[in-house]
Amino acid sequence: MWPNPLKDYQYMQRVRKHKPSSLLPRVASAACTYLTKAKWIASPYRIYTPWALADAARVALTHGTEFNRTDATDDDLKAILAAYDALDDPYLHDRDLRNFMLRKAGEQLTWQVSDFQMMARTIALLTQTTSDRPLQCLIPGWDTDVFGFSLRDYIGTAQLVWASAIQCSGFFDPAFFDTHDGELAAQHVARDTALKIIDAHFAGDAAAFREKDKVVAGRSMRADPQLRRYTYNPLRGRPLLNGYGTGYLCPVPQLVPAKVSPLGIYFSGLTHFKGKGYLDRQFTIELGYIFEQYVGRHLQLIRSATVVPEIIYTANKSEARGVDWIVVFDNLVLLVEVKSAIPTEPVRLGTLDAAEEITKKINKAYTKIDETASLIARQHPAFRGIPTDRPTLGMVVTLEPYHVGNSRDFRGLLPDTQTRISLVDAAEIEAIVTINDAPIGSLLLERDADAERSTWALTDALKGHEHDRNPVLDAAWAATPWASANRQSQ
Repeated sequence: MWPNPLKDYQYMQRVRKHKPSSLLPRVASAACTYLTKAKWIASPYRIYTPWALADAARVALTHGTEFNRTDATDDDLKAILAAYDALDDPYLHDRDLRNFMLRKAGEQLTWQVSDFQMMARTIALLTQTTSDRPLQCLIPGWDTDVFGFSLRDYIGTAQLVWASAIQCSGFFDPAFFDTHDGELAAQHVARDTALKIIDAHFAGDAAAFREKDKVVAGRSMRADPQLRRYTYNPLRGRPLLNGYGTGYLCPVPQLVPAKVSPLGIYFSGLTHFKGKGYLDRQFTIELGYIFEQYVGRHLQLIRSATVVPEIIYTANKSEARGVDWIVVFDNLVLLVEVKSAIPTEPVRLGTLDAAEEITKKINKAYTKIDETASLIARQHPAFRGIPTDRPTLGMVVTLEPYHVGNSRDFRGLLPDTQTRISLVDAAEIEAIVTINDAPIGSLLLERDADAERSTWALTDALKGHEHDRNPVLDAAWAATPWASANRQSQ
């Protein structure tokens, strides 16, 4: 349908043919129709993907106009998505495979996550996990300080909007609270509370969207105009829109759970504490402390393994620390270092700064694992309880995924280590500890021994295995408003 490759300005011209007021509801309806991965893969030409729909909405909001434009049809939306699919990419000119994979992972894999896991993880991490170190930001009442409301109400509002948008072709109408179901819902998140949260944190108008997108463009478009679609989409910060029909329009409902994911909370907290002296950086430090304990809670779910917390020892007359967790299996010692790292914009765009950003974020974790492995092998007095008669592997756990983190190109950016180390994320830890049909230590050793599979994401090694429910996530989900509502209705 389009010449390939297509320039970004040609694609934007195609979007601008139509009034945003007619195109955006069609985007929302399509996003609801092709809500899951299985459905968008089965969509016409496989082009009805959430990332393409979100970008069509972005361009319509940023560059569209209601004057002298036509109403969009379903065929027009199909043509726009086909144009997106044909867009040019720097890879066609520079053949830099590593940066191409970073871009595609940031564009596509971020949408292929469990909404349940994201929202439950936020509750489990920030309300049901305690730090082993003193806190100054993430203390009782921090959520009301940041959001103006409790985290429970904040996530409960997101759940309500998300469910409504899916059921109502992308719309959430406050008149819902006037219905019988709405009166029941208000018993768990009050109408006024929900609407105040939506207006303060979730909704915005086209003018505000355009201003935010200008800031994004000014920050990241200098690298290459063809990278525009990989940059931050302001719909991630404000997934609802005012001014497009009754109530609120949600062009891509999948962005609502993302808003209340740990990543969404990370940026909300960062914005709130920014410029407040030491608290500016303290928030992210404390999130890291809590995430360390969150990972430990999951490691302790592993059957037939001993989990040893961080060992403090003396080195050169100073206090030093080993890895955050050591998991001792009968056939393996696993050294786990936890980092609350997230891929920054250069990583998501695959620009020349990507390598520096990657190494800055997680270099020390690889070094720490190798240092701890050496202390164990040398039988340092503080580590004499750790066996030396079995293989040792390392695992760096990040809060958000570095999707191609185990590939040879990516690994080449990190320090050379004597210990073989895998890069995994929170979702993979939540999954592996619930496997019930294979010894986890053996599974990790088999993966490591396979030259190809060891360069893949850990998720691939988990396919085909049976899992128990994750009690940490289940307990978190049970604490949300709608879980308690369902229990009362049974």
